[in-house]
Amino acid sequence: MTKIWAHRGASAYAPENTLPAFELAIAQGAEGVEFDVQLSADNELVVIHDETLERTTDGAGLVKDHDLKTLKRLNANAGRGGVPVRIPTLAEVLYLFAPTELDINIELKTSIVDYAGIEELTLELVDTLGLAERVVLSSFNHYTLHRAQRLGTECEIATLFTDPIYQPWEYSKDFGAAAIHPYLGHITAQAFVGESHAAGIKVRPWVADERADLLRMIGWGVDALFTDVPDIALEAKAEYAAQS
Repeated sequence: MTKIWAHRGASAYAPENTLPAFELAIAQGAEGVEFDVQLSADNELVVIHDETLERTTDGAGLVKDHDLKTLKRLNANAGRGGVPVRIPTLAEVLYLFAPTELDINIELKTSIVDYAGIEELTLELVDTLGLAERVVLSSFNHYTLHRAQRLGTECEIATLFTDPIYQPWEYSKDFGAAAIHPYLGHITAQAFVGESHAAGIKVRPWVADERADLLRMIGWGVDALFTDVPDIALEAKAEYAAQS
């Protein structure tokens, strides 16, 4: 049955892409987690969504123009108030999830800033921690995914899409990906899922938070779905199972 993956952690309840959001996702019973990785000015892997700092932190400017020490001084609570939280490194996040059984989706944020060497650094850390079998690498920049493939990674590759693509399952199959991560609104019929599965491609849409969307996607048999509310999504999953 459909797995529930916490989008940037349990991001409806805690600041996105922070350790509190990831800890809450674990506590709520999420079956997977998704987060975004970029590079600091001193080539450290950091977990943050936007290429700029203003929306989610009290800093300003581009992530790539600040070293890790500077980034770690920022409050990444997205203006929510309460106890300050910090931008985590990829190592900190992977160490948190290593003892769990959660699937780990690392999105490489290279569409706007094409960080040189981010694929090698990410895969080196994943391999060091022995997590390759649990990690899914995704990106909107498919050149990044191709570079990861050329490095011989054992991580699953998933193509991310914002715009509609004709028969994305065929494109992804030819690309050598194992899954597609489409925008939720592009899955307008169960045939999308059926055609993908027939091509051997998994489907994991983003982002489903409303109960109607959750129940529809689960009913259509998507392999996993990204959600900001893993607790509600798990309730919907249990509701669907009880009715089946």
